Amino acid sequence: MANLHITFIQADLLWEDPEKNRERFNQLMAKVPSNTDLVLLPETFNTGFPVDPVKFAETPDGTTMNWLKGKAQALHAVICGTLLLNVDGHYHNSLVWMRPDGSYELYHKRHTFTIGGEKEPIERGEEPLIVELKGWKIKPMVCYDIRFPMWARNHYHEGVFDYDLGIYLANFPSSRIFVWDTLLMARAIENQAYFIGVNRIGVDPEGVHYSGDSQIINPKGEVICMTRSDVEAVVPFTLDFERLQNFREKFPVGKDWDSFRLLSSDF
Repeated sequence: MANLHITFIQADLLWEDPEKNRERFNQLMAKVPSNTDLVLLPETFNTGFPVDPVKFAETPDGTTMNWLKGKAQALHAVICGTLLLNVDGHYHNSLVWMRPDGSYELYHKRHTFTIGGEKEPIERGEEPLIVELKGWKIKPMVCYDIRFPMWARNHYHEGVFDYDLGIYLANFPSSRIFVWDTLLMARAIENQAYFIGVNRIGVDPEGVHYSGDSQIINPKGEVICMTRSDVEAVVPFTLDFERLQNFREKFPVGKDWDSFRLLSSDF
């Protein structure tokens, strides 16, 4: 299996200003290496979090979706980020998996952060998403999802795992960064997969501070890449599938996992 070349972007987000945020990411994406397969952006990268969906939600054929399509084509890479979408009259915090050919997948954030202002009319999603890239199976999720381990649950059957890489795109405040660090490590260990957490920096108009601390964790729970706090960064990193496979074979805990699946109706 080929290695996966990932570039994640830790950035300050401008409050309620999609145009200027897109302009800023244009500048940052100019630093993305040409061999990158996947570019990861923070949660609600075009507006900050939370904002009024009635005012800021776009449609799947809107400006930011078309911008993502253009950037994916220009970089010859998948781009993954979240924004508020109005899909057939329903508002979601939607993770977009945009391919260079213009096709895309959507994952609507399952666990909306109601206690932080992400509430009606934003609806939570019902279905998880697993996508493939260069033979890697990848499960992207969003911020508050990190607190719900069953939603990230990996499965193993006859030598095959559901996914090899888990991703969280986030607006995770610095006041709870210990939780961020701890749960990223836990999700990697318990699912025997690489995990990447991409967080924003800056201070929003409510005075909430975000330190970033974006990082990559290997399946042993070790931090193998981490950004400096409070600094914008464009970080390329290569994930080695052979190392993942070797560890899974050396420590085959997946064979002893409980065998069950939860339906979305169980949550």
